[in-house]
Formats: sequence, structure tokens, C-alpha cells
Amino acid sequence: MAVRNVVALIPARSGSKGVPHKNIKSLGGHPLIEWSIKGCLKSGLIDRVIVSTDSPEYADLAVNLGAEAPFLRPAEIADDLSTDYDFVLHALDWFASHGGEPEFLVHIRPTTPYRAPALIDEAIEAFRDEPRATALRSVHEMSESAYKTFELAPAGQLKRLGADSTALDAANNARQQFPATYQANGYVDVLSSRFVRSHGLIHGDWVMPFITPAVVEVDTEDDFAHLEFLLARNPRIAHQLFT
Repeated sequence: MAVRNVVALIPARSGSKGVPHKNIKSLGGHPLIEWSIKGCLKSGLIDRVIVSTDSPEYADLAVNLGAEAPFLRPAEIADDLSTDYDFVLHALDWFASHGGEPEFLVHIRPTTPYRAPALIDEAIEAFRDEPRATALRSVHEMSESAYKTFELAPAGQLKRLGADSTALDAANNARQQFPATYQANGYVDVLSSRFVRSHGLIHGDWVMPFITPAVVEVDTEDDFAHLEFLLARNPRIAHQLFT
């Protein structure tokens, strides 16, 4: 089997406590995981779409939706404490024994369902064109700079995040006076198989930002309701994936 250069890897474990079986819960008439699978299938640069799951039920569903699920993730790396590195390494080991590892892994989280396939391709191309980058992560600009947020000082009072002083008045300055800060989201991450193998890390210390529109990530039932509202207001979100 020839080595394929770009493989989408979609993690979908079955043990979700906040919303049971979140990854297969219906959103807009489609299982949540289908949104990510279809986005990858419509990409022009992804060669294979593989779902990493611990559930035979999820694996069968993924295959029926057009993805591959050629292995099951062991239970010991599919619990609440399992890391992204765990499932990435498990997938790379499978590739190594089944034809060879891809050059790039595109990490696609089902919990960020609304994404444009064209932006997935832009992220892959951007990472390919930046030789210094150890990985690419999608982020969106925070509506309020993190420099205007607070933490608790040792004595229990509020202090600005990262500040030496507990004086808060400067936090009332206009947001334009603060640096923009960015929040990681699950839109698309691009990883280098070679870097993961050589460093035992998935991101490293030269992570390329890929700035996307603000997105909603699914963690609660309220998040599902909000996503349904967004879909009703803008049906094009589904049309670009399902037509």
C-alpha cells in the first residue's frame, strides 16, 4: 500500500459524561460525528478520513458515513484522563504496521461541527508552506482580551491575570488598549508525524496559528441547542457539507 500524505484523524470515544454519547447525538438531523466526517470528505487535500474510537457501534456508523475505522482504541487510552498524544501515537503505530505513516495528520474534533472544507485545505497548505512550524492550531480571537480577566491572589482578592499588583482599575480601560488574545478551538489542527515521533509531543514550540471565525464547541445540552439555533438562522452551514 502506498503511503498517503494527509490523513484526517477524528477522535470519537464513547464515554462522554456531560452529554451521554455526545459524538453520535443528532444535530440538524445528522449525528454529530457526521459533520466532521463530511467536512473532511469534501476537502480537496485529505487522502483518508479515519475515526479513532473505542466503540464498535461508533466504528460501524463512521464506516456507513464514508470514513474508515480500521482499528479500535484500547480502553486505557479512551477515558477522561486520556490525552490527545495517546490516541495520535496509537494511530501512528497502526499506520506504521499497515503500509506506513502519513506525512501529516489533520486532527478534527467532532465537538466543533460547523466548519468549511475550504478552510481545512487552507490550514493544510499553510502548514506545508511554513518549514519552521512544529504544528498548526486553529484559534479565534477572544471577544474580550484575556488581559482584562481575573485570577485570585494568594490572600483571596481579585487580581488581573498575570499582573503583579492587585489593583483592578486598569482592567476598566477600553478593550482596544489591550493586546488581542486567542482561544484554541477544534476547527482544524495539522500535525507532523515526523515531529510527533521524534519529540514525543504533538504540538511543540513553534505552533503556527490558523485564525478562524469564532466557533461554538459542544460540551453541554445547551451547546447543542445553541448550534441548532445557529443552523436555523443560517442553513448554508449544512448545505456546504450535505449537498
